[in-house]
Amino acid sequence: MAKDPKFTAKEMAQLGWYTARMAKRGIASETVYQGDLERKVDRIIDSAREREARQAADAAAAAKAARKAAAKAKKRK
Repeated sequence: MAKDPKFTAKEMAQLGWYTARMAKRGIASETVYQGDLERKVDRIIDSAREREARQAADAAAAAKAARKAAAKAKKRK
C-alpha cells in the first residue's frame, strides 16, 4: 500500500466524519452497504496525494528558479 500523505485539517475532519458514519452503519448491520463512504474516503486520500505531488513539483521548480537566478547574479558581478 502506498504511503499516506499528510492531510490538512479539513481532510482529517472529513476522514473522521466518514469513518464515524461507516462505524455507525456497521453497528446497524454487518450487511449494510458502505461502498459510497469508502469511495469518498478514497477520493480524499487521492486528492491529498495529488496535492502533495503538486506542492513538491512547485517547490522543485521554485528551487530551480532560485538557483538559476543566483547563478545569473553571480555571473553579472
